[in-house]
Amino acid sequence: MPSKIAGAVKAAMPDFIEPCLATLVAKPPTGDEWVHEIKFDGYRIQARIDKNGVRLLTRNGLDWTDRFGSLPKTLAQFHDGTAIIDGEIVVDDLSGRSSFTALAEALKSGRSDKFILHCFDLLYLDGFNLIEATLQDRKAQLEKLFARRSKAGPIRYSAHLAADGARMLADACNLGLEGIISKRIDRPYRSGRHEDWLKSKCIQVDEFVIIGYLVSSTGANAVGALVVGYYEKKQLIYAGRVGTGYTHQIASDLMRRLKPLRIDAAPVSASLTNLQRRDVVWVKPELVAQIEYRAWTADRLLRHAAFKGLREDKRAQDVRRPVVKTIKG
Repeated sequence: MPSKIAGAVKAAMPDFIEPCLATLVAKPPTGDEWVHEIKFDGYRIQARIDKNGVRLLTRNGLDWTDRFGSLPKTLAQFHDGTAIIDGEIVVDDLSGRSSFTALAEALKSGRSDKFILHCFDLLYLDGFNLIEATLQDRKAQLEKLFARRSKAGPIRYSAHLAADGARMLADACNLGLEGIISKRIDRPYRSGRHEDWLKSKCIQVDEFVIIGYLVSSTGANAVGALVVGYYEKKQLIYAGRVGTGYTHQIASDLMRRLKPLRIDAAPVSASLTNLQRRDVVWVKPELVAQIEYRAWTADRLLRHAAFKGLREDKRAQDVRRPVVKTIKG
């Protein structure tokens, strides 16, 4: 019963709860107050279940219910009361790992049988707001909702481990996963980015604004490389070129999306070298790409970058260069 949870408040179901976001750190924290979960490579989703049905909202509150096929119907059968579940929708690749590229392809093709919702937090249940309850109590209540399910299906509970964070990160990296999320088990749910939730990565994957492209050498109707950047305050900063990660279909689709956005000059604030400008078709900075990369160069450019997909749930003006923080503990 949610009424017995410390911190639960009887209240009307809120329209939208701004999600809690994890801060990037160089290594996982230590201490008994931390638990660790697998970091998924998908779309953050707030699943809302009430008498009017199910709604699936993105991290910015966009309603994407109709984009995920039969998943809303399955959620409606999951709980017959009211609930707000925080989770991530993914599509697994052939190795069983969540893949943003596979997710983007499933959304485009309408392969609704591929979607999986990993549930890792419970924010509201049957007339009670749970955001002031501890993560431990919220997840315990969420796990109870899964207790009666005999098989995994497309809706799954995201378990956590009270283990050594560094060891769990190493295991995640050995399995080819993106990283882990570390969370304070004793804290309430706080919207925005802070240090109650921390993320440690095996590989660097972040969002960048598309500011231009190069035409493919194999055909005029396909992209050969993207030119990307990020914002510092209100200034758009050049971050380099992304030359890999494109199938022929993806390259053609990108050209179709980018061609109407063509502009005459680079939209970045600082001047560029002749080499950086060479052969680039500049575009309005409206689309966001998810990019995997090895590292940053000394002159703040991406090294060994590969395209993974378009991020349709994030505004271009919200894209910042990721900052790695060092915390105590």
